[in-house]
Amino acid sequence: MKSAILFFFFCVSLFGHVKTGVDVFLQSTCFASLKEKKVALLTNHTGVNCEMRSTSDLLMEKLQICALFSPEHGLKGQHYAWDFVSHGEEKGIPVYSLHGETRRPTPEMLKGIDAVIYDIQCTGVRSYTYSTTLYYMMEAAAKLHIEVIVLDRPNPINGLTVDGPMLKEQWRSFIGYVNVPYCHGMTVGELARFFNEEYAIGCKLTVIPMQGWDRAMSYRDTGLAWIPPSPNIPEPDTPLFCPSTGILGELSILNIGIGFTLPFKIVGAPWVKACDFADKLNSQKLPGVHFQPFYFRPFWGLYKGENCEGVLIQVTDLKLYKPLSVQYLLLGMLKSLYPKEFMKRFSEKKAKDLFCKANGTGAVLDILEKEKYPAWKLIELDKAERDSFLEKRKKYLLY
Repeated sequence: MKSAILFFFFCVSLFGHVKTGVDVFLQSTCFASLKEKKVALLTNHTGVNCEMRSTSDLLMEKLQICALFSPEHGLKGQHYAWDFVSHGEEKGIPVYSLHGETRRPTPEMLKGIDAVIYDIQCTGVRSYTYSTTLYYMMEAAAKLHIEVIVLDRPNPINGLTVDGPMLKEQWRSFIGYVNVPYCHGMTVGELARFFNEEYAIGCKLTVIPMQGWDRAMSYRDTGLAWIPPSPNIPEPDTPLFCPSTGILGELSILNIGIGFTLPFKIVGAPWVKACDFADKLNSQKLPGVHFQPFYFRPFWGLYKGENCEGVLIQVTDLKLYKPLSVQYLLLGMLKSLYPKEFMKRFSEKKAKDLFCKANGTGAVLDILEKEKYPAWKLIELDKAERDSFLEKRKKYLLY
């Protein structure tokens, strides 16, 4: 008992007062109940305990791990989003990629498994494939009567920010599979509970909650060390900016810092005038944000080696900052100031479809095409549906 208490206080002093699901799990009756069972683990490099030891290494020492599953970017996180990730092996245990030949676990992969443990750090947005992979695993496990145990981790944005449009069935895809707002303000454990009931998956689900996490916390507030969940999310505040520019980046009109040192935190192009663009954006007085004129030259990617002008997004109040509202203000202002350069990308059907999938709706594109000044119509899109979602999600919240 004394050693367990000392271990807990070591974690608190080193990394802060939030204890993630994996550390709670290792001291739980749920963990003890798995000692004689065959277990699979769906994880990647972000699954670590408070001593920064990987969940896979820890559980391979303590449980009978028969299979590993990896999401987009692979088990070690080194693959790009467009990479086809093959199956492999880790310490003699098969590693099944769910971002290669198949995105759904097959009955053969799960043969003989009694429980699947999930431990992956999410980014807090709908348009990220890790949560879809969890959904697929829950569906497959339900059909085979396999328990799924989710080790919860923080929503890195926070648990309060809910922003952006809902998902329309027509645009359901691997990058956006469930009808929640783009920023849903839920942890992965809460999402799993939502999936299981709202979509009638019927999986035997156990969520291991964190200790010490508060909904108002940003990731920096947790005191936990940040491990980038994918190559272009290097810092703990990057998830706040992904939903501020990521959809815009799908259009390949502006550079959004990919290929520069500030992924998702800047937008710019050779044809943008930095000061004019910043002035017009700031004149809209969107709460919680300031747009700083910014000049840069990308090292690679869109406009590589070209002088670009644009804005650096500065968060002035985390409580008021709305990521999708920022994104839609950027989109609307670009359409208003630079209509020719902005709209020419929409001449391609493939670009339109990808844009609508990323948004989860065709309404954003429709407003952009029809409205001369679309920014505030975009920001208000689906407000009633978001309000309804906030009521619906209450029974799934753990904190």
